[in-house]
Amino acid sequence: MLSVGQPAPDFTLPDSSGTLHRLSAFRGHPVVVYFYPRDLTPACTREALAYKAAFEAFQTRGVTVLGISKDSPESHLKFQQKYDLPMLLLSDPELSAIKAYGVWQLKTLYGKTAYGVVRTTYVIDEHGSVQSVYEKVKPDLNAAEILRDLDASHAAE
Repeated sequence: MLSVGQPAPDFTLPDSSGTLHRLSAFRGHPVVVYFYPRDLTPACTREALAYKAAFEAFQTRGVTVLGISKDSPESHLKFQQKYDLPMLLLSDPELSAIKAYGVWQLKTLYGKTAYGVVRTTYVIDEHGSVQSVYEKVKPDLNAAEILRDLDASHAAE
């Protein structure tokens, strides 16, 4: 896992249409990067729908939301179309960003141990550094928690 204050590793990944997006291109404003295990699964769908519900609030604050999983662009497209998801979903089948951010970890599910994406969210500040790290994210609550923390940090400034 990355720590607060570290430079966020840059990446270039395709979205659901195959268009490439580079993290450093978003410099100048905050970016929420949420890593999730798999499209169209119950918990990942709840998380995506929570980000959809909060999307306008993120936009109002000038925050870009990027969801990343190892699913293909085609899988992301189906996921976005089925739930009318407005945020960018980026595909990382080579696990380059997933590993760079330390979210590819050994997990145990139903007694079986295997590597997979651990649900984690990073807030990257306008300078490209890690501002916040959210581990063991609760899918339904993560988007609202980040908005609350962003508002609290702005109020403290």
